[in-house]
Amino acid sequence: MIMIAERLEKLPPYLFVDLRQKMQAAQARGVDVISLGIGDPDIPTPDPVVETLCSAIQNPDDSDRHRYGCDIPVDDFPQAVLDFYQHRYGVTLSDEQVVTTLGSKDAIVKMALGILNPGDIGIAASPGYPTYNIGHVFASATTYYAPLLRENNFYIDFDAIPDEVKRLAKVLWINYPNNPTTATADLDFFERAVEFGRQNDILIAHDNAYSENTYDGYRSPSILQVEGASEVAVEFFSLSKAFNMTGWRLGFVAGNPTAVDAVKKVKDNIDNGSLRALQFAGAKALSIVDEITPTINAVYQKRRDMVVDALTNSGWEIEKPKATIYVWAPVPPRFNGSSRAFATALLEEAGVVVTPGLGYGQWSEGYFRISLTYPDAVIAEAISRIRDFSH
Repeated sequence: MIMIAERLEKLPPYLFVDLRQKMQAAQARGVDVISLGIGDPDIPTPDPVVETLCSAIQNPDDSDRHRYGCDIPVDDFPQAVLDFYQHRYGVTLSDEQVVTTLGSKDAIVKMALGILNPGDIGIAASPGYPTYNIGHVFASATTYYAPLLRENNFYIDFDAIPDEVKRLAKVLWINYPNNPTTATADLDFFERAVEFGRQNDILIAHDNAYSENTYDGYRSPSILQVEGASEVAVEFFSLSKAFNMTGWRLGFVAGNPTAVDAVKKVKDNIDNGSLRALQFAGAKALSIVDEITPTINAVYQKRRDMVVDALTNSGWEIEKPKATIYVWAPVPPRFNGSSRAFATALLEEAGVVVTPGLGYGQWSEGYFRISLTYPDAVIAEAISRIRDFSH
């Protein structure tokens, strides 16, 4: 009999795999299903980025175009990261503070493998991205969940974290603009996070996946703007959501050199880097961020307004998010706060898939997430069904 590793038994069902399976089962029963569940942009990757990829991979003068990205990396991409931080945040980074990654999800787990020992504690926010805990499980570490509460603007309450947890913890994961709550953070919060890390010898790992998806004139800060942040903090950036490049799997980690080097060492032993053409394309994307993102964000802002206006006109109390590609909404009262019951009934009776809050942790209960990464007509039809279903 083939036995599997105990760590796999400790993993909860991955949220989006579970969603896909439920959707497929409903479709098999003949339900006309519309999904607003997964944050995978429907808008194509911008043409200049695609053209750069094609040009690089078809370049007959580049004899290394097919080679391992780790063996013959592209200097253009890390340089583009340095330029991006200088231009976007006024932050000067050095070469040893940046490592190219296969997106953020992959990098989060590799960071956990690089800095956590069995028995260590990692602190993760709840609601929060499930991959933080997954990284801890693979590193044989333990997760302490810090609640994000509406009455605290969905900020971590550093003072509420027990002393014993602070003593044993090696990393604290934060994420602003936040998935799923859409909350945003200012530099004052990041300053408090950096000070918490410094006082407790805890790495602050900021997942900055949605920094470029902002609206109404809002501009998201970087934790690395805080003076001395690189002593205790790293930032994860993915090109997935900002540039509609989810399937490309490209990103980076920047900040504390020791933590960055830990990711490099894990990567050296597990993956072989990104295709050179992808790195050239990523460098192009970062270099024209100011040209690309306004057009992309205009689409999401229109969809955000469509969803929030329709739901608030039907009695929901929802503020328009200033960032991310989601809407975080309360479950209708008749479901007694059960996001799972609401999401299941909505799928079965109305054929609409939303993400139940419970999938993001116990403090997510009572909410559900709508993704704005679907065509306008699809979103309009789904919201119409949700309104009819909820009355």
